[in-house]
Amino acid sequence: MTQPLRDKVALVAGATRGAGRGIAVELGAAGATVYVTGRTTRARRSEYGRPETIEDTADLVTEAGGRGIAVPTDHLEPAQVKALVDRIAAEQGRLDVLVNDIWGGETLFDWEAPVWEHDLDKGLRLLRLAVETHAITSHHALPLLLRHPGGLVVEVTDGTADYNRDHYRVSFFYDLAKSSVLRMAFALGHELGPRGATAVALTPGWLRSEIMLDHFGVREDNWRDALEKVPHFAISETPRYVGRAVAALAADPAVSRFNGASLSSGGLAQEYGFTDLDGSRPDAWRYLVEVQDPGRPADVTGYR
Repeated sequence: MTQPLRDKVALVAGATRGAGRGIAVELGAAGATVYVTGRTTRARRSEYGRPETIEDTADLVTEAGGRGIAVPTDHLEPAQVKALVDRIAAEQGRLDVLVNDIWGGETLFDWEAPVWEHDLDKGLRLLRLAVETHAITSHHALPLLLRHPGGLVVEVTDGTADYNRDHYRVSFFYDLAKSSVLRMAFALGHELGPRGATAVALTPGWLRSEIMLDHFGVREDNWRDALEKVPHFAISETPRYVGRAVAALAADPAVSRFNGASLSSGGLAQEYGFTDLDGSRPDAWRYLVEVQDPGRPADVTGYR
């Protein structure tokens, strides 16, 4: 098995579960040393109250063929983020890939609730967790990333720039958070490009995260049982799919052609030829526009 990232160092900020975990594991499979961060450890859980931990993610990275290093970090705390980056600098002397996947907002938004009816404290907390954390992390990590040319920053969001421009996403606070991350990648591209690095925004499709599987009462091995109630879930993808997208970007010597762009796991699968774990190539955002949003019957033929 080739490992094109064998000598690379990555930081996946927000790697406890979901897309962050999938990205960390696939970077490990490509040979990278991966620092995985989050607030839930084997000794302490975040307010999510879920069982996934950063230590578990680090173990999966190592099992995949890389080196996983778990560092408990609250990315809202600048001192903790600075200490994290200082540790990476001391131990590795470089940072080649930064993935900003910090989120933490699953319990903080109400579907279709207008801003005047939405819980204000929860909405503002969501913005802090989903936007401020990314800015803090980039502020402290980018000087290390810029020590060597060719660095990559991936801002993980929900939705492409084209889709989010034309569609209201869940609620005022959710919409604002996800659109802000898209714009972060654009701004970082402007700042990093002339300095030899690349920044992109990347969205998975309908993600079969641990939380989503629990929501539908299924597991990864029987996820299709959910289609009886939610037929369009047929277009869903594993977290490893977006992970393979990041690994492909990180291994691409011409990745700078994407600088500042909004990308998707499905779109990059067509570009690089990787597949999801089942060998398919789900293209969720094209499916949403052409099938789900127009109200057509669920049919993933030609979309995965």
